[in-house]
Amino acid sequence: MAVSLQRAGMWKRISAFLFDAILLGILAVLFAFLFSSILGYDRYVDTLNRTYETYGEKYGLSRGRDNVEIEIAEYTINQYKEEIIRDIYMRKPDVIGFSCYIWNIVLIKDVIKDFKKICPNVKIWVGGPEVSYNMEQVLRDNGSIDYVMYGEGEKIFKEVIEAYSRNSLEESLSDIKGLAYRQDGNIIINSPMPLIDMSSIPFTYNDMKEFENKIIYYETSRGCPFSCSYCLSSVEKKLRFRDIDIVKKELKFFIDNNTKQVKFVDRTFNCNHSHAMEIWKFIKENDNGITNFHFEIAADIMTKEEIELISTMRQGLIQLEIGVQSVNLDTLSAINRKTAIQKIADVTKKIKSYGNIHQHLDLIAGLPYEDYESFKHSFNVVYAMKPDQLQLGFLKVLHGSEMEMRASEFGIVYSDKPPYEVLKTKWIGFDEILKLKAVESVVEIYYNSFQFSNTIKYLESCFESAFDMFFELGMFYNEKSSNGEKHSRVARYEILLEFINKYRKNTGKKLGMWTDELSFSQLLTLDFYLRENAKNRPPFSQDNSKYKNIIKDFYKSEMAREKLPGYEDYDSRQLERMTHMEVFSLCGKNIYVLFDYENRNALSKEAKLQIIDL
Repeated sequence: MAVSLQRAGMWKRISAFLFDAILLGILAVLFAFLFSSILGYDRYVDTLNRTYETYGEKYGLSRGRDNVEIEIAEYTINQYKEEIIRDIYMRKPDVIGFSCYIWNIVLIKDVIKDFKKICPNVKIWVGGPEVSYNMEQVLRDNGSIDYVMYGEGEKIFKEVIEAYSRNSLEESLSDIKGLAYRQDGNIIINSPMPLIDMSSIPFTYNDMKEFENKIIYYETSRGCPFSCSYCLSSVEKKLRFRDIDIVKKELKFFIDNNTKQVKFVDRTFNCNHSHAMEIWKFIKENDNGITNFHFEIAADIMTKEEIELISTMRQGLIQLEIGVQSVNLDTLSAINRKTAIQKIADVTKKIKSYGNIHQHLDLIAGLPYEDYESFKHSFNVVYAMKPDQLQLGFLKVLHGSEMEMRASEFGIVYSDKPPYEVLKTKWIGFDEILKLKAVESVVEIYYNSFQFSNTIKYLESCFESAFDMFFELGMFYNEKSSNGEKHSRVARYEILLEFINKYRKNTGKKLGMWTDELSFSQLLTLDFYLRENAKNRPPFSQDNSKYKNIIKDFYKSEMAREKLPGYEDYDSRQLERMTHMEVFSLCGKNIYVLFDYENRNALSKEAKLQIIDL
């Protein structure tokens, strides 16, 4: 977040600039320096300004009050530094503030350094997690930065602006908690601001039209009951919750506005049973059939009551992100993580059996005591839980975390630059990290995308383990991308087929029931059309031209109307364009498969399939 002050006589102008790196949806000033968002640049400036007005009115910071005016703008890390500097300069600020995270801190430092050369008298404020745990170092190493807000920023930001409005910032510095700054050649760090009452934070949304089809990030609690050494949430032990009646009112606002997705940023949503149950009951009772809610949970503390409740929800109403990180007991102990692996397996299996909830499971490579073989085992155990998505991440040694303090003890070598990712440890070398990077890449492409689900399922049968399959595929994919190529979706299907044929040729193995190239081509064709009603046939599909008239006759028939309820207002040509019929050859028999794209699985987004007897 950035603040700019332009003096015009006794009038002051304060502008706020939010910087972020990824498309998150609007959170705006509500969570000040802890969170921010990007939605592009010019298009959403007015929206952000209106959002600030709402925040200001409810939090005692009205625009123009006490000769203060605040603006908000946003940029992305994909924009050129020069473009960002030009825009800020044209606004003629006196004060600029930035929200700092691992994904944007490098760009922000570059912007600040060059902007200070142009406008040395403009005061620079920074805040956010990337500067909240090393304030002294930030000021010592970055002479262009004048002030740091550390910790929760809502109240700090308010008091800073009030001081500017009184022309008394310098006199007030020592009285504002949560600040770090230079004074008489010394670096001063004030005592931290007390933790804020969650229910006192204003709700800033009033017009959701600007956020249509955007993810909304929402927070009902802060703190975490666990002590995972790699996580900053563990630094704050005290759990705080937003009043449940306020939460219900705000969630109803999102539901009434048909918000596409609300992502809860609570670190462990179900750490408080009654709080979780109240919210889950509410969203079930007020389900609009559109809005999806995302929660980070601990599966091993889920109760029977919670599981029974979510089992009755609409398919796609909620999705769960579950952090496993490792199944190595020594690793879990070293990172202060109390995890019941078997309980996680049992819970995820039960939830999966309901078929209504997307489950996203996480693993972290590079943790203490986790060598290559150990991680391979962790991967296979978690993969066997059959999550809808499996995220393979790499340890990031964050400022302020316990892992940072114990890095030398564990022999953890990590990058000096954000995101401070692990390079090697006592247990795993850089060459093995690179192998895991290859696995991560193809898991994301061929598993998490849902675009190859049937092919991957059958391909597993010929490997000793899922990890082995993804490793071999990762090595092959890297060969095809040695010059940094970015492959198209169709090319990824072709690469997978090439890999299968090469593997079959080199090993002589039969892959499940699929014994020849034609069979796997058809399987890939099935996966292709499950996700996309493509106008052009993929090059690996068989020629279906000889069935053209049969297919056209089907769409003209009464059978088509029977098989496609809800399409009554469309003629045969429109039906043919809106759906797809593919002919597969299996055991000498033609199988006609109808793909209905208006009726997709809410979890996988795959088209509804029907086998048509023609």
